[in-house]
Amino acid sequence: MSSLILALDQGTTSSRAILFDAEGNLLGMVQEEHPQIYPQPGWVEHDPEIIWGTQLGTAHRVLAQAGVSASDLAGVGITNQRETVLLWERTTGRPIANAIVWQDRRTAPLCEQLRAEGLEPLIRQKTGLVLDPYFSATKLRWLLDHVPGARASAQRGELAFGTVDTFLLWRLTGGAVHATDVSNASRTLLFNIHTLDWDPDLLSLFTIPCEVLPQVLPSSSLFGETQMHLFGVSLPVGGVAGDQQAATFGQACFHAGMVKNTYGTGSFLLMNTGGRAHLSRYGLLGTVGWQVDGHTSYALEGSIFVTGAAVQWLRDELGIIRSAQETEALVRSVPDSNGVYFVPAFVGLGAPYWDSGARGAIVGLTRGATRAHLVRAALEATCYQTRDVIEAMQSDIQAPLTDLRVDGGMTANDALLQMQADILGIPVQRPAVTETTALGAAYLAGLAVGLWRGTDEIASQWKVASTFEPQISDDQRETLYAGWKRAVERARQWA
Repeated sequence: MSSLILALDQGTTSSRAILFDAEGNLLGMVQEEHPQIYPQPGWVEHDPEIIWGTQLGTAHRVLAQAGVSASDLAGVGITNQRETVLLWERTTGRPIANAIVWQDRRTAPLCEQLRAEGLEPLIRQKTGLVLDPYFSATKLRWLLDHVPGARASAQRGELAFGTVDTFLLWRLTGGAVHATDVSNASRTLLFNIHTLDWDPDLLSLFTIPCEVLPQVLPSSSLFGETQMHLFGVSLPVGGVAGDQQAATFGQACFHAGMVKNTYGTGSFLLMNTGGRAHLSRYGLLGTVGWQVDGHTSYALEGSIFVTGAAVQWLRDELGIIRSAQETEALVRSVPDSNGVYFVPAFVGLGAPYWDSGARGAIVGLTRGATRAHLVRAALEATCYQTRDVIEAMQSDIQAPLTDLRVDGGMTANDALLQMQADILGIPVQRPAVTETTALGAAYLAGLAVGLWRGTDEIASQWKVASTFEPQISDDQRETLYAGWKRAVERARQWA
């Protein structure tokens, strides 16, 4: 049988296609950035047609790069930026507006209104999430209320809603499949993570007509088949998962208590909590991890909105670096950040603060501060925000974490991972394959088409490439972290 899996990894700043073999080895990868659209301060949008075009284009190019044909593929897996909302016409597949991205804060006033009405406890109990513009429901409501005729069309069943996975699945199957998986559904504020279904009370609360909703399927299942003309053969789509759940699966965190952190545009730390949803008391999210072979795994998540995006800001808006690759040498050129702290709250702060009014701040500047100090402060901010989440997670589970598995683009930077180990005081493990988001989607698809027999076989493929041990004293660690906490207080509730 064909023994290769094509993973489509549609992210916030780029679309990627990655090819894996039956041993979990990466055979080829093609990435294409797509533009960010900022119509107003705090608003972030994407062009759905560019998302589709870049994703399909990278899929074709990776096959050519690896010298294989689509007939060599056993199946396709999809992983995606989560919470981003698209709405399109069922008859034509044409989006009625730009996608509203997960980072977008335009619905903060609506969230405040619903919170003032005392609705957050009900939402939290049903979904495991907090009431925040980050999630899909208020974005979908905004589109229905602000695009002329959208609500009436939706109620007539003429429009389809989806997160990015649903839109890609629709396009791949020529509109034959309108579906999502449990992990993506659990990020919408419309899905009950206990009953594993769309919740009538939540649909009513957010005034969302049920006619727009996709079918919810297990993360590893036969979702549908691609149209023949796209690849020359019809391919089964066997796996779908939101990017952070897919990365957790790709890191083989199959048992309760295992933890990974993905460093991308933002950073997302997930702990497998086993077969039950854990409702956090410390600002974390309870979410569905995945559903495989009839078993649902849940996770506790800390969502950090801006980490890699801060490096992009240094490159694109300030122009003090030409590429992210420069940051490692700059960090190593100075012994510390010279007292500079950078709180990258460009779109507010996520876990554990959930402060949509926070804004970015750079504090501790003196005339002696250089671009190297600012770059180091930006990378240190990634490490401090990760510690914020881990502190909350340890409080929730009443147990210390002993190590951290890491992945994502930023983990190519050894200096960052050493700082992370220093700030946390625990070992940080980088796997041999760091593209674990795409690997997780590939594993989910491969399980559905029979390429892998189960999670034990997958777990045996996970290998550590590098371990970073803490190298600073406890006193140094706590002094640095105390400075970070002071800086965060200066950035909070600014807007």
